[in-house]
Amino acid sequence: MLKIVRKKRLFIIAAIVAVLVSLFTYAQFKQIETIRERIGTTDWRTQLQQQIIDTQNRLNSTGISEDWKKFLKIRLQQQQYYLDNDINPMAPGAPTFMRMFIENSIELFLPLLVMVIAADLVSSEASGGTIKLLLTRPVKRWKILMSKYIAMMLSTSFVVFSVALLSYAISGIVFGYGGWNLPLLTGFSIQGEELNTSAVHLISQWKYLLIEFGLAFFVSLVVGTLTFMLSVLIRSTAAVMGIMLAALISGAILSNMVSSWTSAKYLFMVNLRLTSYISGMAPPIDGMTLSFSMTVLAIWALGALIVSFYVFTKRDVY
Repeated sequence: MLKIVRKKRLFIIAAIVAVLVSLFTYAQFKQIETIRERIGTTDWRTQLQQQIIDTQNRLNSTGISEDWKKFLKIRLQQQQYYLDNDINPMAPGAPTFMRMFIENSIELFLPLLVMVIAADLVSSEASGGTIKLLLTRPVKRWKILMSKYIAMMLSTSFVVFSVALLSYAISGIVFGYGGWNLPLLTGFSIQGEELNTSAVHLISQWKYLLIEFGLAFFVSLVVGTLTFMLSVLIRSTAAVMGIMLAALISGAILSNMVSSWTSAKYLFMVNLRLTSYISGMAPPIDGMTLSFSMTVLAIWALGALIVSFYVFTKRDVY
């Protein structure tokens, strides 16, 4: 952990998060201003009604795929449900921005930050030759690797905490810091092209955020564990980062293209967007649920951890 701190990588990541949060805050502010100018009112009900009309128009347009039509139909039903129940899902405030930011970063941005930290935890020791010196100490190999893994877990916690803290602190300057007790709906489920609202219930936004950031930490830990395994198996840090980068980007693409490839649901990168189950968005493949995706990710992480410790303790040359 001290080596990670000395490299100042965590501080660089925090700076990157701060810059991106600032950009997204400005973009969100401009979007709100544009909507207000176009509609001519600040009433959220009127704005939501306009969003429903826009969604209907997009749904009726030609040239869109069936998967996109399914997404729009579900989105339309959600918007109408919020309007019918007199609940503003997008009330301005830093907590609302935090929710939007983590929902959009859980699949790619957050895993990329964790990957940068975990990629060279072991591979840098092997490529630099320091692993031989490390292994000559009277400490069991599994304990050495465990210390590395704990460092990865602590670093992952720092990344998720930084995202939460900076997104709240920076966006609050523009949108205000209130909104923790804003009522939100959760419990949506998808059945075919229909939105099932039988289990829908209200929770406070702070509880909603705890759930989403908990899921974000779980996803980050899984990605960190997989990257950690590659760092054990491969000497080159660049190769580790290249493999994980390709996997994460392909996952973001596949999530929008694999509705008919049912076996793809067992790939870890297709299961990263756990927050979509909380918000009621359609899963990449019919039949996928929150428990299913978490189980798949847990199995991948456990397998990666077993491989990491087995290889590290059994391999003779590093």
